[in-house]
Amino acid sequence: MFDELTKKLEYTFQKLKGHGKINEKNISEALREVRRTLLEADVNYKVAKDFIEAVKNKSLGKEVLRSITPAQQVIKIFNEELVDLLGGTVSRLKDSSVPPTKIMVAGLQGSGKTTFCAKLSLFLSKKGKKSLLASSDIYRPAAKNQLEVLGNSINTFVYPYDKEGAVEIAVGAVEEAKNRGYDVVILDTAGRLHINSEMMDEVVEIKNAINPNEILFVADGMTGQDAVNSAKAFLERLDFTGIVLTKLDGDAKGGAALSIRAVTGRPIKFISIGEKVDAIDIFHPDRMASRILGMGDIITLVEKAEEAVDREKALKLEKKLRKEEFTLEDFYDQLQQIKRMGPIENLIEMIPGVRGLKFKDIRENGDELKKTEAIINSMTPEERRKPKIINGSRRLRIARGSGTSVQDVNRLLKQFSQMQKMIKGLSRFGFGKVFKQFGF
Repeated sequence: MFDELTKKLEYTFQKLKGHGKINEKNISEALREVRRTLLEADVNYKVAKDFIEAVKNKSLGKEVLRSITPAQQVIKIFNEELVDLLGGTVSRLKDSSVPPTKIMVAGLQGSGKTTFCAKLSLFLSKKGKKSLLASSDIYRPAAKNQLEVLGNSINTFVYPYDKEGAVEIAVGAVEEAKNRGYDVVILDTAGRLHINSEMMDEVVEIKNAINPNEILFVADGMTGQDAVNSAKAFLERLDFTGIVLTKLDGDAKGGAALSIRAVTGRPIKFISIGEKVDAIDIFHPDRMASRILGMGDIITLVEKAEEAVDREKALKLEKKLRKEEFTLEDFYDQLQQIKRMGPIENLIEMIPGVRGLKFKDIRENGDELKKTEAIINSMTPEERRKPKIINGSRRLRIARGSGTSVQDVNRLLKQFSQMQKMIKGLSRFGFGKVFKQFGF
């Protein structure tokens, strides 16, 4: 989402680094460009103005002007102010002292509310909390069915109802959660294509009826300032406690993400990147600021790797590597673990120093992984374990089955053969030393 913004900021800061000395003139010129860049990214006018003013005041301090590396000092100040703009610290969900914790989810239609409810349920289940899902959307015919399908996909109970009103459904869901001993009840409310008094009256009635511990406003990150305007309207009536930004994997300019917290005064609690049910992250202002400035986000990358890696499989893999028994089946397992970490373009964005990599190269790398997976899927179990038995006729069958060419199959087998030779070399060094470095 922030690609264009990041590119322009990097260019501006690079020019600033080119000055031998920093003074009010070149700082003002640089910040003028930054301000224009923020406005082009659809950041709220007042937010951009106040932000630039704060950076400018700190950048003109004596300790910066006398610094050995004044340009780096200005960038450091910019980063600190950006972190502050985004909320400063992580904002966690509030727990109820008496279960269940009640979480109400609101927002406009199409913002991703229903999908987020399922994502949040799965996220909480990984933290050891059992949640009940409920939909009080009695207007959209597919709303309840959508939530049931999502709930089934993550083995989560969805509160059933027949012909009740939205408030009655909400109250009934909370009672059901109490009776069944659930830790959390997540309530999906009805969305509309635009703000109207009828919808607002209904969500306020639901709020008053169940007294939720958290009210999360879901904002579509693709809609720019419209998301900010909607948030202000919801805040006035609903006084929500936190914000969720969805669709951050899109090509929007990112202005909503940078404006919404400053305009509403409410913290961003979660971000959603992608359609998969596990595509949800806690919002870390410092990590987001680092990514916007092109510095990567290695901490989130490591956390995703820890979640994706099956330690039991890793230990089995180590034993196989020791015995030089690494097969295409093992290679396939590694591909699946990489896939669980998320789309490759999102992972690459988190690595410091690779912002210059063209999207075309990133996309091609992702396509190659898909092609490799298709080829291995088209092999028999015996062929995966013993690639040497794959002769000409087998290669042709595998190519046809995977929708690739014989040349693609040959290339994979050659790469795998080279990988096996490398593993033999590593085995002499000692895999135990390598795995211990990663905590296995």
